[in-house]
Amino acid sequence: MVSRRLALALVCLSCAASLVHAETRGVIELFTSQGCSSCPAADKLVGELARDPSLVSLSLPIDYWDYLGWKDTLAHPRNTARQKAYSKVRGDREVYTPQVVVNGSLHALGSDQSAIEKAIAKSRQNAGAMSLPVTLSMAGGRLTIAVPNGNETQKDAEVWICGLAKAITVPVKRGENQGKTITYHNVARRWIKLDQWNGKERTWTVPIRDFSGEGIDAAAVLVQNGAVEKPGAMLGAAFASLH
Repeated sequence: MVSRRLALALVCLSCAASLVHAETRGVIELFTSQGCSSCPAADKLVGELARDPSLVSLSLPIDYWDYLGWKDTLAHPRNTARQKAYSKVRGDREVYTPQVVVNGSLHALGSDQSAIEKAIAKSRQNAGAMSLPVTLSMAGGRLTIAVPNGNETQKDAEVWICGLAKAITVPVKRGENQGKTITYHNVARRWIKLDQWNGKERTWTVPIRDFSGEGIDAAAVLVQNGAVEKPGAMLGAAFASLH
């Protein structure tokens, strides 16, 4: 009887542990390019940060270095537009690679882990930043996204779901990284706007089939103040593997 009780207790503890989710303390957006000689170190660092369950780390390849002799095979103009929108909102016009934007508000050199950690800590001093416990779950071929009630600083936001490829390896044949083989982590491949969010509890469901193709095998949900043209602070985020 004692052994059965002990076994049951261990099972219960195991179940409880599986339900514990790490606090999401940071959204890391790396703006990178296959044609940038300074980027591989940042690409590698994002791969390491992607293993931290308290971070949602994304790679957003840009296209403005394509003229250097190698056209980035993963780049998309929307990533370039997003990076420029961030700089315009900050007012510093700083657009470079490798650049990390932390929690939608601060930027740091993408290969400097210490600077990234400092930016995470500083950004979270802003009221409401990354304090919204967003959940992302899968069942029956669908993704369910749940956002709870917010406070006065958590409203007038947009909710996006981003289809990610967890790892894409690219042999670079020309340009500054000629001869290198680089692996990119959590590459943004598809963006779907779920809705505006006004601070009230909401739930959405999305068919997983909407994220088929392009190597997509994970998804991230971002709740962010502002709009695409004027992105603000991240209020909350969640990440899930699709396979």
